[in-house]
Amino acid sequence: MLNIFFPDAAVRRAWDVPYADFYEKGYRAILFDIDNTLVYPDAPADEPCKKFINELKNLGYQIAVISNNKGPRVESFAADCGIDYVAKAGKPLRSGYERGMERFHATPQTTLFVGDQLFTDVWGAGRLGIYSILVEPMTLKEEPQIVLKRLLEKPVLYAYRKKTTGKKEELQVKKENHG
Repeated sequence: MLNIFFPDAAVRRAWDVPYADFYEKGYRAILFDIDNTLVYPDAPADEPCKKFINELKNLGYQIAVISNNKGPRVESFAADCGIDYVAKAGKPLRSGYERGMERFHATPQTTLFVGDQLFTDVWGAGRLGIYSILVEPMTLKEEPQIVLKRLLEKPVLYAYRKKTTGKKEELQVKKENHG
C-alpha cells in the first residue's frame, strides 16, 4: 500500500543524480520542484542553481519547474534560469505534470521528476509513470502545513528505507532504453 508513495530513487541533493547516465538511456526532459529541491524555500535562483541548470541544458535536457506555488514566484524563478514552468500545478494531480511534459512533447518514459516531498512530488510523478527521484529537503524550517506533511511522510520513508536497505546505495538507472 505504501509503495505508491515510494520514489524510484533517492539521493541527498538534486545535483547528485547521474543525469548523463539517464540521458544515455533516453531521458530527455526533467521536471523539478523548486523549494527545498533546487533552492531554499522562497529563495531566488542563485548562481550555483543557474550553473547546474545550464549544465543540464548543455547535456541536451529540456527543463521545467512545476510548483504548487503561485505564478509570480514560479515565473520569476524559471525566467532567472531560462527554463519553462508550470505554476499552481496542483501536485499530486496529473495535470501539472502533463502540462510540463507537453511543453517539450515529452512522455513519461522520457521524463525525470526531481522533488523533495512524497505526497505531492513523488506520488504525482508515479501516478503517470514518470521516473521519480526524491531529494532530502534543504531545510526543515518550513510552513506549518509542510511540517505536518513531513511528519506524515516519516512512516513511509521508514518503510521505503527498510525495503531498500542492503541494496546498492548508488542510484540505479533504468536498464531499458526510452530513446
